[in-house]
Amino acid sequence: MTDNFEVVEKEKLAWDVFRMVVKAPLVTHLAKPGQFVILRVSEVGERIPLTLVDFSEEESTIELLFQAVGTTTDKLATLSPGDSLMDVVGPLGKPTEIEKFGRVCVVGGGVGTGAVFPIARAMSEAGNETHVILGARDAEHLVLLEKFRRLEVGLELATEDGSIGTKGLVTDILKPMLGGSGIDRVVAVGPVGMMKGVSDLTRDFGVKTIVSLNAIMLDGTGMCGTCRCEVKGKTVFSCVDGPEFDGHEVNFDLLIKRLSFYKEEEMLSRERFRKLSSND
Repeated sequence: MTDNFEVVEKEKLAWDVFRMVVKAPLVTHLAKPGQFVILRVSEVGERIPLTLVDFSEEESTIELLFQAVGTTTDKLATLSPGDSLMDVVGPLGKPTEIEKFGRVCVVGGGVGTGAVFPIARAMSEAGNETHVILGARDAEHLVLLEKFRRLEVGLELATEDGSIGTKGLVTDILKPMLGGSGIDRVVAVGPVGMMKGVSDLTRDFGVKTIVSLNAIMLDGTGMCGTCRCEVKGKTVFSCVDGPEFDGHEVNFDLLIKRLSFYKEEEMLSRERFRKLSSND
């Protein structure tokens, strides 16, 4: 850890999506694709997990992607280069299994696009024929495209409104790929509904599918049990047992239910923060 987690860069990618580069030398020393950090914006703030988009040991920086959807991410969005986070802990979680599987398809949805970037890069560098499918509700929210275009991967895009790429869902692009020359492994990161849809589809084709579970998380070390999920009928902690699991073994319905537990409290907290901010 360091005493000064300085914001080096901040970029607004969509009206509610931001890219941020932060100094975190000890994180970069050990970081691998699929891992995450837990950060606090201020001493009185909550701790939130964010997956690593990129990391540079040479620059001692990590790159993060987040959507302003609640009090803490709203606070995070107010920071500028030169400001500092209270603390950053990581890297946490088990890294993605990277091997030469053959033909690999990496699927990202929403801000999950950030999480799949280092995975796609590592899969390509391991010698896989790597295909990337990115999906979002519209062109504005289909972010980090230039980073992906610099990789040696096949890139397909989908938007729900058809403003760029295929009009529809990522599964509309994935299905013919599975039924064509075949895919040996799928990795999907994004909204729970998207990961469930991908897992349901690949199950029919018998293709191993890895998903990253965005469970509610507090300490990130397996102590609190907040991030518990059901995988293969057993309770697991997404922070230490994951965050990645076999998508065909995840109880997505239970995960969706648990993610809604604190919606009312989150909404009230965000309303109070916005009211206080407007009075400043």
